[in-house]
Amino acid sequence: MSSQISKLTTGLLAATCLTACAAGQPENAPTPIEISDRSAADEIIYFVMPDRFENGDTSNDQGGLDGDRLQHGYDPTARGFYHGGDLAGLTQQLDYIQGLGATAIWLTPIFQNQAVQGGPGQESSAYHGYWITDFTRPDAHLGSRDEFRTFVQAAHARGMRVYMDIITNHTADVFAYRECHDPDSPLYIDPQGQCPYRRIGDYPWTTQGGPDGAPINEGFVGDDPVNQTAANYARLTDPNWAYTPYLPDGAPVRTPDWLNDATLYHNRGESFWFGESELYGDFSGLDDLNTEHPRVLDGMIDIYKDWITEFRVDGFRIDTAKHVQPEFWVRFSDEIMDHARSEGIEHFHMFGEVYEFDAGQLARYISEAGLPAYLDFAFQGTARGFVVDGEPGDTFQDLFRIDAVLEGGFATASTLPTFLGNHDMGRMAGFLREAHPDMSDAEMFARLRLANALMFFSRGTPTIYYGDEQGFVSDGGDQLAREDMFASTTDEYNDNNLVGTDASTAERNFDREHPLYQAIASMAELRQTHRTLRRGEQIVRHADNEDSLLVMSRVDYETGEEYVIAYNGETAAQTIRVEVDGRAGAWESLAGVCPMAGNASGTLALDIPALDYVVCRTGFDD
Repeated sequence: MSSQISKLTTGLLAATCLTACAAGQPENAPTPIEISDRSAADEIIYFVMPDRFENGDTSNDQGGLDGDRLQHGYDPTARGFYHGGDLAGLTQQLDYIQGLGATAIWLTPIFQNQAVQGGPGQESSAYHGYWITDFTRPDAHLGSRDEFRTFVQAAHARGMRVYMDIITNHTADVFAYRECHDPDSPLYIDPQGQCPYRRIGDYPWTTQGGPDGAPINEGFVGDDPVNQTAANYARLTDPNWAYTPYLPDGAPVRTPDWLNDATLYHNRGESFWFGESELYGDFSGLDDLNTEHPRVLDGMIDIYKDWITEFRVDGFRIDTAKHVQPEFWVRFSDEIMDHARSEGIEHFHMFGEVYEFDAGQLARYISEAGLPAYLDFAFQGTARGFVVDGEPGDTFQDLFRIDAVLEGGFATASTLPTFLGNHDMGRMAGFLREAHPDMSDAEMFARLRLANALMFFSRGTPTIYYGDEQGFVSDGGDQLAREDMFASTTDEYNDNNLVGTDASTAERNFDREHPLYQAIASMAELRQTHRTLRRGEQIVRHADNEDSLLVMSRVDYETGEEYVIAYNGETAAQTIRVEVDGRAGAWESLAGVCPMAGNASGTLALDIPALDYVVCRTGFDD
């Protein structure tokens, strides 16, 4: 580690510990395990991709398959293939994850996948878990049902919760289309093998291959919500309305068996990512399920009820929720939540992935679709703008105002998982390096620390993407942001310059002394010790319209506590006086340096160092 960043991090961490350890964390402070009334708002989530985390059992690296990497999918030198991490390895590293302060683990899908997909020269493997062929068992590359049970039980024994990543929108790419993929077919029209999306208006459900084609599916009246009945869908018996789906030689059989019925898929070609194709189009070639069909809805509910019953998991992250009709989610959410409660899992939580940065559009998925929560992409975009692009603090004011329109208001907003980066878009460190390639390690560290503070002390459930705590710097999104925690042999990862360390991904990166690991653990401890930092009402005290400056309070009027958190994204120190509750007594410092008392009743003067934050606490005078 360079002396520059070493001096900076030592000072920052010492300041945090000096105040938080002395004033904010009494000897009898609750730990995450001791919080008996934990809600989703109390969690700190660690999001992990098992294949890239820890290899606890090398015997399953090839998933029990023979041949070369195009058969078994294992090649740890290539970023798009299995690298060997598994459920056993994840269980072995629970100490490391809990030491960071995480109380819940969200892991990418563990279901059995089609090992390799893609045309000649475009092949990659299903290390990420999103190409499912069997929804009833773990992928053999990751382990067995017993190993998953062992992982869940080990996490529960520590008071940690487990969130499964689930999919209802699509399966692996199993079906092909005669018109695009079968050169021996008289229907073959596209030598490029591409299948552009075919709209319902141009290719209705009731004729074959277009409006002038032979009549099929007599009596089917379409899939408007009012028509989503078993009686109507009993008339949908011929899947050849837009394309002609078929099973190529060697295509896998999907489990449960109902997934092999072509009428249960949309069969309309590749999504254009706008309009109706967002709901009916194939997702990068993956077979898009006809989620309007009652059989699909019933089947998916049954699948995921079984996982709850057998493994006692604590929640679901729902992949590609944006690409499924809201009517599906209304019933799915109700039945899954009711089932979890019937199993005694009262705290069960679900949140959907809606890749959308407009907070108002995201709110629809609670008010219209009935999901309990969604991943807060709007927070991610706002935090990125503040930390990376120097956007003013009032962007957060705009974001938080939308909370009022959610069903449940602020209480619901407090359960939205907030995050800084992920396996699809990339890492916050990568965004910083892309925007500021000459930025020093010391400034990179300070900005990443500030970004984490925004996530930990504002409303929502902080979600840490694995490796961020080790200073991983993605080169981009998707495969470029899925580095190995164990010693990597992938050159495209190993040439990355990590933040806060002289290590590379060619080494094991489970360093509990890493300054980002330490900084995040300190924030997690502060958040878990002080209930008001998790559940207190949030008041924006100052949101600057020019500078990257934000001050907010978290208040619990029952206990008579106010916490003021100030964030400075500028490269110069900021001094500001903000309004606070007029009953405020003496102030204590939990992070950074706070004045002992306000200058006048109802105000507090703050000095916020450059690229830093402070947390101040007071009780109300009677």
